[in-house]
Amino acid sequence: MYFDFVDKVNYEGPKSKNPFAFKFYDSERIVMGKAMKEHLPFAMAWWHNLGAAGTDMFGRDTADKSFGAEKATMAHAKAKVDAGFEFMQKLGVEYFCFHDVDLVPEAEDINETNARLDKISDYILEKMNATGIKCLWGTANMFSNPRFMNGAGSTNSADVYCFAAAQIKKALDITVKLGGKGYVFWGGREGYETLLNTDVKFEQENIARLMKMAVTYGRSIGFEGDFYIEPKPKEPMKHQYDFDAATAIGFLRQYGLDKDFKMNIEANHALLAGHTFEHELRISAINGMLGSIDANQGDPVLDWDTDEFPFDVYSATMCMYEVLKAGGLGNGGLNFDAKNRRPSNTAEDMVQAFILGMDTFALGLLKAAAIIEDGTLDGFKKERYSSFENGIGKKIVDGETSLEELSAYACSLGKCTDPGSGKQEYIQSAINGIMFGE
Repeated sequence: MYFDFVDKVNYEGPKSKNPFAFKFYDSERIVMGKAMKEHLPFAMAWWHNLGAAGTDMFGRDTADKSFGAEKATMAHAKAKVDAGFEFMQKLGVEYFCFHDVDLVPEAEDINETNARLDKISDYILEKMNATGIKCLWGTANMFSNPRFMNGAGSTNSADVYCFAAAQIKKALDITVKLGGKGYVFWGGREGYETLLNTDVKFEQENIARLMKMAVTYGRSIGFEGDFYIEPKPKEPMKHQYDFDAATAIGFLRQYGLDKDFKMNIEANHALLAGHTFEHELRISAINGMLGSIDANQGDPVLDWDTDEFPFDVYSATMCMYEVLKAGGLGNGGLNFDAKNRRPSNTAEDMVQAFILGMDTFALGLLKAAAIIEDGTLDGFKKERYSSFENGIGKKIVDGETSLEELSAYACSLGKCTDPGSGKQEYIQSAINGIMFGE
């Protein structure tokens, strides 16, 4: 038992002072016709929760994530499985996500790494069958190993490209073995430092070739879930090809991958791209590509990927508003791609961080549902665009007019009328009233 200081984290309500209780996440509470846990399929990120120990560019580990075993051994890999499943059971987290090298230490020879993955995934499957905990999605780490210094799919080396393909194949094998509902491509090294030595067209075409091969192989072994791109504009590369949702969607359509891929949107990545979290969700949703979410937040003062546990209720509310309006996440979920702050280095801090994140999104769900049920936003937007519901506006929407007719109509008016107020401040005030009013 690694978390023996708590038996089970339960819902106790907003007035509870128990640091190991949910204040807002009531898993069976019905919200807009579904249990809260169905709206919020939370997942544990194997890499951060079981691996990140507080190291940063200026200092070594501050937290003990050995779980009683020697690190970089198969004994440690097994200890992480034990700790992870105990953790998820006690918090009621029903899913997990993984990279291949999160599960086992990477060997010098890829054949040995694959053998280790087979062994540990057998053990994980035993735990899944015993607990009912499921795999949300898997992926391959194609950014940490030095061979990927120039990219994986975008590499200049055919040998490196083949190693990337081998990792993807094995990660897909393990994802299917564990019943994962998704497979993610995060192109951390898929980009460039300078155009002076880069053939952008060739690199993007090679990335697309690799993704197409992954889809073909995945479907051949029975993977029926969604493939995802996780957009990010920069870091570690200066310019990454999957800059934001719109860029990634354009890439998928250009190379005929849009029928199999959706977006895995991360809040912190949206910030780095100069967008809001809800912007990236909306762009994905209106293109039919909202797939899954990495639930974290960034620090606008620090221009890097801080991966903080979410505590901004306003942001979580706007996120869940987009999710509810889109009809949910389908095969996706809310993966806490988040890590404790470096001074928060105890096992208790690990549990309390998840309580914070789960409560934040639970409160966001409740407030988003209240905004939708209130109807102010929908009503205002309907009125704002009402000129397109009849007359010349309806002809525009129905495609029953021409540039000549529209020009003649404008000339008949003589001057342009006031398009109407956007009433942004009124709407923001109304949202505040719903979120914080009595």
